[in-house]
Amino acid sequence: MRLNFILSEVWTGFRRNLTMTLAMILTTAVTLGMLGGGLLVIQMAEKSQKIFLDRVEMQFFITSAVTEVDPNCSADPCQQVKRDLEGTPGVASVTYVSQQQAYEAGKAAWEESSPEVAEFIRPDPYQAALRVRMSDQNQFGPVLDKFERAPGIDGVLDQRDLVKRIFAVLDGARNAAFVVAAVLAVAAILLIVNTVQIAAYTRRTEVSIMRLVGATRWFTQLPFLLEAVLAAVIGAVLAIGGLFLARIYFFDKALGDLYGVNILARITTADVLYVSPWLLLGGVVLAGITAYGTLRVYVRE
Repeated sequence: MRLNFILSEVWTGFRRNLTMTLAMILTTAVTLGMLGGGLLVIQMAEKSQKIFLDRVEMQFFITSAVTEVDPNCSADPCQQVKRDLEGTPGVASVTYVSQQQAYEAGKAAWEESSPEVAEFIRPDPYQAALRVRMSDQNQFGPVLDKFERAPGIDGVLDQRDLVKRIFAVLDGARNAAFVVAAVLAVAAILLIVNTVQIAAYTRRTEVSIMRLVGATRWFTQLPFLLEAVLAAVIGAVLAIGGLFLARIYFFDKALGDLYGVNILARITTADVLYVSPWLLLGGVVLAGITAYGTLRVYVRE
């Protein structure tokens, strides 16, 4: 009997304040959708980082004088620098590229793009190098600073700036999504407060009668709390559905070319499923706390 009464009160509240409830649902949906988008960008950035760390490298070029007497990096100082690099934290691998190997790779690249230029390519401009791949992008700077002036090193090719620019874009997109979500969360909170106040005001007579016949304060306020939570649940479901659609019609289409060349990690259905429970929980907590606080402050009966 009590459950039927509470459910009927929740339905009454929805029907009487339909426009406010719809506004609360939509605002909550957009808020959680932006939050979910930020979480998806974080997941994409983390997976993309692994892709880049497998590709991005530093090259420490060996001086011509060292290369002439030690073309295979089998003696010091080249071998010592290689050993020191391999023992440095954050370094995944160190590969020696001889001058001949660098020349052959460079000529092959020119033959593919401009065969007429490849005929004039000579080995002399190419340098032997130690190719270093990192397992921790935060160690790029320390490794570069430590070895760029090591004995036998003539210069460094550093790809950190490329990595930083790419991840700065991802970080910016994530931060923008979170800022918008925070602003919309404030709007959702205000809408919940207003909806609960209006609902309580329109049913003030019923609440007063129930209190007179012995109903507890919690029992009379529970329908208002459930209204807010139910609206948040509906909003969360809409947000989750929107993320699935965004994955198909936005991320896959807008970023399809980058996915194809394996520059950015693909956002998958599993990623959306992973963030979905957190969005649902966030919506329920946001609505529940706001509604409860409003009832405690505003509704005194």
